[in-house]
Amino acid sequence: MFNKLKKLDIGIILILLALMVVSTLLVHSATYGNPGYADYDVKTVLFFGLGFIVVILVTMIDYRVFLKSWLFLYLLGNVLLVVVFLTAPVINGARAWFQLPGGLQFQPAEMVKIILIIMTAHLMGKRQGDTLRASKDLLVIAALSFVPFMLVMIQPDLGNAIIYLVILLGMLWIGNVKYSHVLLGLTIIIGGLFLFIFLFNTYNKPIHDYLYDHDKVHWYERINGFVNPGTASEKEIYQASKAKIAIGSGGLTGDGYMKGESKNRKFIPYPYSDAIFVVIGEEFGFQGAAVVLMLYFLLIYRMIIIAFQCFDRRGSFIIVGIVSMFVFQVFQNIGMMIGLMPITGITLPFISYGGTSLLLNMICIGLVFSVKAHQEKYEMAT
Repeated sequence: MFNKLKKLDIGIILILLALMVVSTLLVHSATYGNPGYADYDVKTVLFFGLGFIVVILVTMIDYRVFLKSWLFLYLLGNVLLVVVFLTAPVINGARAWFQLPGGLQFQPAEMVKIILIIMTAHLMGKRQGDTLRASKDLLVIAALSFVPFMLVMIQPDLGNAIIYLVILLGMLWIGNVKYSHVLLGLTIIIGGLFLFIFLFNTYNKPIHDYLYDHDKVHWYERINGFVNPGTASEKEIYQASKAKIAIGSGGLTGDGYMKGESKNRKFIPYPYSDAIFVVIGEEFGFQGAAVVLMLYFLLIYRMIIIAFQCFDRRGSFIIVGIVSMFVFQVFQNIGMMIGLMPITGITLPFISYGGTSLLLNMICIGLVFSVKAHQEKYEMAT
């Protein structure tokens, strides 16, 4: 056990500690003066403390145990997605959270991200570096990934559904895919995107009426505000426009800690969660945002180094899946606050408030450490 603990990456641990400090300060600032969220900063510290314990526990478990149990984990994840949709109450327009004692919530869609990484790593690892076959590999992985993707879409949870696709694409990209398959995939994705925009604009009014009748008009507002910002209503672009104003007002050095005017006047929805980057930009300016991005860069860099050091390709695949997930979540969260991406419910990893997302992100870090601690050159994929 001590030998495994010695293989913990000290650089990543220090980065996580720095992110914990940043998160706690930002959550405190974002919730200050709001009695309903008075203890969120304390909970953030507690979640991080529990998260570090989880990191150590997962590190002790050989990651190959998870790979061998991929089918059980896959079935468990899908069952939880079905159960949460059938039994959970509607929160923010979606049936996605189990209500736990103590006011806590658990979102199965977050856990399924890790399960998809493990599943894909196992299936690609069986090829032992050979080119992935279209029918026996790519179609199988795509079909298995399609099930949780659709279960999450109907909740509806567009943010996590997109992350599933990004994880899949990131892992397949380094899984020795034929260039012809890559070209075909990119053509389908780009073509599908343009087709969606064309159909959305062509049938704009019927889509609005349908979603309004089914109490999902917020979907329309988010999509229309991004696709047609020039003609969208003030309500549809409210969050994006207020976020850009707040970030822009921070300038180079920011307005000062806890002095963000837009945040203090409650112009920004969910400043402790989805919109926490607005607090960074408004109160710490470009310099503060650059420091946070540098921490993310160093975290990703350290994980990629560990992936390069793996003898077992499956370990590298796991790390690449985790890296793909983190990179996209950072890009999406920041992008939607500055108008580059549509508004979704994707949080900023390790900084936004949220017990489920933080603990599952820490499980991912534990998996990275497990890969590093359990490398054996002689063991091949089975």
